[in-house]
Amino acid sequence: MMIMPSSSSANHDKQHVLVKKINYTTQEIEIHYQIGCPPGQIFYLNLSSSPFEFEDFNYTLFSCPSSVPYISSGTSYDCLTKLSPCLGNINNQTNYYAMLGGYCSISRMPLESCTKVLDYTSVPDLFTIKQANILKLLWFIPDCRRCEDLGKACRFKDEFYSTQKNHTETQCYVLKGPKRPRATLRILGICALSVVAIVTGIVICYVYSSTKTEKESQLRIERFLDDYRALKPSRYSYADIKRMTNKFKDKLGQGDYGTVFKGKLSSELLVAVKILSNSNEKAGEDFINEVGTMGRIHHVNVVRLVGFCADGFIRALVYDFLPNGSLQNFISSSAAAADHMSRNDNSNFLGWDKLQDIALGIAKGIEYLHQGCDQQILQFDIKPHNVLLDQNFTPKVCDFGLAKLCSKDQSAISMTTARGTMGYIAPEVFSGNFGNVSHKSDVYSFGTLLLEIVGGRKNFKVAEDNESSTSQVYFPKWIYKLLEQDQEDLRIHIEDEGDVKIARKLAIVGLWCIQWYPLDRPSMKIVVQMLERQDDKLIMPPNPFASTSN
Repeated sequence: MMIMPSSSSANHDKQHVLVKKINYTTQEIEIHYQIGCPPGQIFYLNLSSSPFEFEDFNYTLFSCPSSVPYISSGTSYDCLTKLSPCLGNINNQTNYYAMLGGYCSISRMPLESCTKVLDYTSVPDLFTIKQANILKLLWFIPDCRRCEDLGKACRFKDEFYSTQKNHTETQCYVLKGPKRPRATLRILGICALSVVAIVTGIVICYVYSSTKTEKESQLRIERFLDDYRALKPSRYSYADIKRMTNKFKDKLGQGDYGTVFKGKLSSELLVAVKILSNSNEKAGEDFINEVGTMGRIHHVNVVRLVGFCADGFIRALVYDFLPNGSLQNFISSSAAAADHMSRNDNSNFLGWDKLQDIALGIAKGIEYLHQGCDQQILQFDIKPHNVLLDQNFTPKVCDFGLAKLCSKDQSAISMTTARGTMGYIAPEVFSGNFGNVSHKSDVYSFGTLLLEIVGGRKNFKVAEDNESSTSQVYFPKWIYKLLEQDQEDLRIHIEDEGDVKIARKLAIVGLWCIQWYPLDRPSMKIVVQMLERQDDKLIMPPNPFASTSN
């Protein structure tokens, strides 16, 4: 769409036309009118203030009665152009003809019954417009390529005619400038200044690199949080964090990613506030990852993110406070006792029914992460320390700093570095020889956690009976050997027969989950079904240690 100027003060101040074709080679543009009658508007076209021009003609407008038949000029020129119904009245009682001036003589035109209306000058070719509804406009850009090839500048040949649109002659000329030695000195000076500027820039970047990186991270976080405001978790200021933690008075624990304090939002709502450490280069990315992931999750077996803080360089996460701490406390506390006495006698032992409920709850939480959200969430750090227990010992999966979002139908995840905690990381996370990284990697970590629940210890080593403490084997391999031999006694001092069945079921499910190859592991949906079974007819999995056995 293009707006053409008009010389009329009536309804034609601006003429809206549609650009049909532009030819940059011939410097022509073809336009046609969207509304109205082109011949009627064309009399008011004024290009004096535009960069365009056209071949102009002089016309005389005649008004003829409609009773007069179609008038032909009878000449070789298109002397007469009928403008009706373009300029005819509503009742179509008048026809208008435009007679071309210069070439045509009025004495030779059959216009005896017609009345002269007005003379027009500088009007485009009406005959072409009437027949094809097209107006060709020209513009002029001088061709300076010849001058540029000679290393010279280009200008119009005569300054007086340079303002005339139809004057196209140009000439080349040499710009007056400094002599060659001065140009050389100028180039050397520019190079020297460039070197100084580059060195200065490197020094500045080196001195302020850490601050700049932190500011960019903060800006990225702010942009993310602006998009996140519509979701449920609340945003708190640093002053709010200090107030709810009573100036960080009650410290609950400390880890690589920050320090956790007990806080209070109200007299009835207790929270755990994790102040994130900025020592980690990816601290900002982990913050975005955890807030973005946990804000999507609403499940009884996943910890709830109450809110967050991103105030300057201070970042914090606010969770529901879970009074019984992590599952790690109830496993490690009975590890030593498990070799010498019944775990039932230990004051911190939860009981096998409760351990089974906790295992099932964790499995349901992970299954929800994999299939219950709009996108699949891979946690990549399933371990007892990242399972918190509320006042009823309901398990809740937490810590999504390493989590990854992907579509549900995505069968393989690309990773540049290994994620997770040593001892719980699936083999394919370390090496692609075992298969693709996927939701089955979380299944492996959960299997390791199950075996740790059964043994009441870390899964790395365990002493054989009747051997010194230095003679140790890998615990999952040792428990598989006992189950393969169909031994009821798992040598962890379980007294009740029903508890033995629970321990065996947890161990078998755990061994299914730690198969070396992802394709051999069940999905978390199948794992939940296995844990919910009431019988003891679970099938033993293949030996996951066959390739390492002698």
